[in-house]
Amino acid sequence: MNKARLEAFSDGVLAIIITIMVLEIKVPHGAEWSDLLKQYPVFFSYILSFMYVGIYWCNHHHLLHTVKRVTSGIMWANMHLLFWLSLVPFVTGWMGENHFAPHTVTAYALVMILCGSAFSVLQIAIKKANPNEGRLGLALAKLRTKAYISVVGYLIAIALAFVNTFFSGVILLLVAVIWFIPSKAVEQALEEEQQG
Repeated sequence: MNKARLEAFSDGVLAIIITIMVLEIKVPHGAEWSDLLKQYPVFFSYILSFMYVGIYWCNHHHLLHTVKRVTSGIMWANMHLLFWLSLVPFVTGWMGENHFAPHTVTAYALVMILCGSAFSVLQIAIKKANPNEGRLGLALAKLRTKAYISVVGYLIAIALAFVNTFFSGVILLLVAVIWFIPSKAVEQALEEEQQG
């Protein structure tokens, strides 16, 4: 399979995921600002999930720069990642509609853990098929610290969900923020790869 085809398919699936999420936001039945404010949990869950899907898209884009040869292992690892990401609209809607109830926050955090695990599996499949991935591959490997912090953050969010869901939401947002800040090593490796 051509790498471009893998990228195009993944981009299409991620675009559909974002579209489904926004379609889940229901229009308020009233025309007052107060009617709109009642929707704040839905908007917050949408913004949070949009950030996460955007982060996965950016990191997936960077990761695919390391691919010189696409194998069936890479294709299935990519499908595995897309499967878990495709559940994001469901847990987003469930969490937002139920005002961050403990079980909905738990389900959301579990899906995020599974997305992160699937991304790691994809990284391993790519590294196995493309052992000489260069500086970009090394830069991406350094992101493991963020991955470990993320898992700890998700587990804390799950534990806090049964104490105070507000704090769970804050933890989920903080995990997204640490990924939102771009890695300088990845950016420099991409620039060097394009120049060389």
